[in-house]
Amino acid sequence: MMKGEEARTPRKLLVVEDDPGLQTQLKWAYDDYRVLIAGDHDAAIELLRAEEPEVVTLDLGLPPDPDGTREGFRTLAAILEMKPDTKVIVVSGHGERASALNAIGQGAWDFYQKPIDIDELGLIVRRAFHVRELEVENMRLAEQGTSDNRVLGGMITGAPEMLKVARTIERVANLGVSVMLLGASGTGKELLARGLHEASGRRDGAFVAINCAAIPENLLESELFGHEKGAFTGAVKTTEGKIELAHGGTLFLDEVGDIPLPLQVKLLRFIQERTIERIGGRKPIAVDTRIVCATHRDLDAMIAEGSFRDDLYYRLAEMVVKIPSLAERPGDAVLLARHFLHQYAPEMNPGVRGFAPDALQAIDEARWPGNVRELENRIKRAVIMADGKLVAKDDLDLTGGGESEEAWLNLRSAREAADRVAIRRAMTQSEGNISAAAKLLGISRPTLYDLLKQYRIQS
Repeated sequence: MMKGEEARTPRKLLVVEDDPGLQTQLKWAYDDYRVLIAGDHDAAIELLRAEEPEVVTLDLGLPPDPDGTREGFRTLAAILEMKPDTKVIVVSGHGERASALNAIGQGAWDFYQKPIDIDELGLIVRRAFHVRELEVENMRLAEQGTSDNRVLGGMITGAPEMLKVARTIERVANLGVSVMLLGASGTGKELLARGLHEASGRRDGAFVAINCAAIPENLLESELFGHEKGAFTGAVKTTEGKIELAHGGTLFLDEVGDIPLPLQVKLLRFIQERTIERIGGRKPIAVDTRIVCATHRDLDAMIAEGSFRDDLYYRLAEMVVKIPSLAERPGDAVLLARHFLHQYAPEMNPGVRGFAPDALQAIDEARWPGNVRELENRIKRAVIMADGKLVAKDDLDLTGGGESEEAWLNLRSAREAADRVAIRRAMTQSEGNISAAAKLLGISRPTLYDLLKQYRIQS
């Protein structure tokens, strides 16, 4: 059905399916791909290690649990842990919405329900390969610095780890599911929430943000739900709350883990009934507001100790997106540092034009426990303190940090990944200058050209 599409070496498709008849049918249908067949978890992982396929179709009902989904989800997690860029299409006879949401939430690219329509599934497979090719091209451009490195919501990144987060948020933007962003302080959760709003059908409505940790507990209810005139001392007029102000749009609840238990009950009631009552009011008010929330706290631990309601959690976290720290985004610290310098230098110290090499190295090696917010503040301070045209390492008051540990698929993948990270950092610091990048890497220009060709990075 897809013959003649390409003349190049067939792309690799791994089919994880325990039904021998369906295995044969799928292998015949995809004769323009190199189809790899696995009947269980172990065989799938062995082929993943050896062949590194770009796309996988995965049956959730695998032995020894062919009537359930446990083994399928275990295989999905293992695939994405070993090779996160794999496009996994989950196929299941267990077609409940919960299975689909769970699969997408764990990182599956798409979900298809049995009985299988070969032509329809074939279109999904073809699209998965196409998207993967676009991602590779985008990474190439990011490594060369030929794109503006802006993604969802204007976030600046060239890191695959963050591009994956942006793609996930774009994918769920129009699904209407509630989204919870988990990440340390300063990782850009509000920026991503705003990006989700702008990518959704609610973009013409209001985006309203509230930091639940920054408002005293006795005032938070009024901030969220509003109040009627005379409801309490000082209530001299009727005031709409943040939920009501976001009608037709999106409400971003930052640090949702800081909402007190009594208010959690009222918030849960709103999510279930889509109506609110202002403080002092008696009339239910219908409100159409999408809630996106975020926290850096361990909500599982809070649920266990009874300080956060589990029923509210499941309402707020239909889709959970984990935001990587800045230390987990190689090369991004330098990209962001340059952005902040160009943002603040014209006003604070117009003579500053860039960074000295030792400053760029220090920025790249730092661990940034405060993430992007800490980096921004540090660059702002360094711009003010710089005496010459270039910000020096001493202006930053930084010490270098070690690399984070990574788990790689195999030795060849580890070497390639390390090379790509090093080249990306060198190209970022040298702003695409081959000679300067080669010098930073401690190799000759011909060697760097060979590596660029080997990894299909355009010079």
